[in-house]
Parts: sequence; C-alpha cells; structure tokens
Amino acid sequence: MKAMKQVSGGMKLDLAQFREVEAFAQFGSDLDAATQKQLSRGQRLTEMLKQDINVPLTMQEQVVIIFAGVNGYLDRIDVTSVRSFETAWLAFLKGSHAGLLESLRSEQELSKSNEAKLHELCDSFTSSFKG
Repeated sequence: MKAMKQVSGGMKLDLAQFREVEAFAQFGSDLDAATQKQLSRGQRLTEMLKQDINVPLTMQEQVVIIFAGVNGYLDRIDVTSVRSFETAWLAFLKGSHAGLLESLRSEQELSKSNEAKLHELCDSFTSSFKG
C-alpha cells in the first residue's frame, strides 16, 4: 500500500538513530535538547509499534497511527499513554471521520487533501486528548 510507504518512509532511520542515541545516553547525563527530543520521539514510536496479540489493525488504521507518530503528534502524549491514545484516536476516526479511513482503503495512497485533513485532525485531537 503506497500510503504506508508515504507515512513510514523516515521512521526506519528515526528508530535507528534513536537506538544509537539511547545506547549513548546510558553513559552520559548531560544531553542537549535535540538529543532529548530524539530520545522522546523514539520511545513513543517504539511504543506505537506494539500491537496486542490476535488484534490485527487494518492497513488504513496502521497508516493513521504511524502518521500521528512520525509527524510528532505523539510527542505531546506521555509514553505510558501512547496505547490508550491509539485506541481513542482510532475510535474518534471511526466514529466521526470514517470517510477518511474509507478513502485511504480505496485509494491505497495518502492524497494531499487526506494528508491535510489528518494534520488538522491530529492537531485538534492531540490537543484535547487526556491520557
């Protein structure tokens, strides 16, 4: 699915850099703001990728979750609340914006309009999310 490639393109590099910095951070206590941000994002991306056994997500559900993670919307969420955020985020989309998920399923790619809509929805949802 092209949409998955579109949203997850840089995630592999981000996670590789996170692992490197994480290993380095064990030995040092003074980390600059950029390094702390990278560690924080990596922890959230790692948590985001976890799935419960026998509870598969559809491709479009995975796309909208990864979209939120790689675009920094999970940076606002506490690491321990990432899983509950995912559940609430999907429920919100299925309940109020099912057409967006259907569009992702049928088009198999993330159009500019759907991307803009996801940015708008992520911004408003993460601002109001109480984990």
